[in-house]
Amino acid sequence: MKIAIKTIVPLLFLLPLVAYAQDKNFRNEFGFQSDNDAYLAQGSDRYYTNGLFITFRHAITMPENAKKAIKKTWEAEVGQRMYNAQSGSVPTIGLVDRPFAAYLYAGGKLNWFYKNDKLLQFSVHGGTIGPHAFGKDVQELLHKIIGFYEIDGWQFQVNNELQLNTALSYSQLLARTSDSNADVLFETALKAGTTFSGLGAGALIRLGALNPLSGSVSANSRISASGSNAAPAKEFFFYLRPRLAYVAYDATIQGGLFSDNKGPVTYDVKPLVFSQEAGVMFAHKRWSANFSAVFQTREIESAARAHQFGTANLYYRFN
Repeated sequence: MKIAIKTIVPLLFLLPLVAYAQDKNFRNEFGFQSDNDAYLAQGSDRYYTNGLFITFRHAITMPENAKKAIKKTWEAEVGQRMYNAQSGSVPTIGLVDRPFAAYLYAGGKLNWFYKNDKLLQFSVHGGTIGPHAFGKDVQELLHKIIGFYEIDGWQFQVNNELQLNTALSYSQLLARTSDSNADVLFETALKAGTTFSGLGAGALIRLGALNPLSGSVSANSRISASGSNAAPAKEFFFYLRPRLAYVAYDATIQGGLFSDNKGPVTYDVKPLVFSQEAGVMFAHKRWSANFSAVFQTREIESAARAHQFGTANLYYRFN
């Protein structure tokens, strides 16, 4: 009995410490992101009108003698993007200033975090555009649930085609204040695929309580395989993300790359598109959240105008 007491009592004191350590370090993350122009109270369904993405992330165990990357993670995602013309209700083809289109996909991404705030990412996605992407079905269901107007225009959407896309991106710290409450990072990305192809570059400007890239909500890197790489503190900061992109091909505007019959109406893309994202991010223990507004210049060689949309996400970490 005395031996049992001597064994159990110390464990009772150790359990809170173990729980605290586990609470500080989480290896997995699951959550979703929702994009919609309605979030900005514009009262429109113009152009990029809705996106929904469900993601799972996992931190990879690093060898003790790792000299290059200090953290590695992988993620799996399923998602859908939907695009309308100037409205979700355009009964005649003459009013279609941007093709109706949806892109439904699944894929994965690998992330390598290096010292001195450097990040390399590579992703592969496969899916489909056209009626097989269920854009019409999803938008009609959403409008029915919310009580919005009746949808009319998906009869003009781009035709079916299977899609395969890859992306390679790189981020690096440019400057940070001595109190670590503000910094500027350089970001660039190369996209090569049948849906989206092009090159973009820009900056991420953060202001507030923030962490380095290897443990920040801005890089989705608050998960870790070991306590030594755990995110050190909660984050709450505002940010700006200006970006200039060269668009080589966009199948949601131009139709399937290899299709002879791309759809009843397609357009050429404007090669240079500028976007500005402004938002706020928060992360503490198991939870991360973000809300932002994205403003984008014209992307189509038609009467289509510039547009904007809101994005919101929520993620939960666990072991």
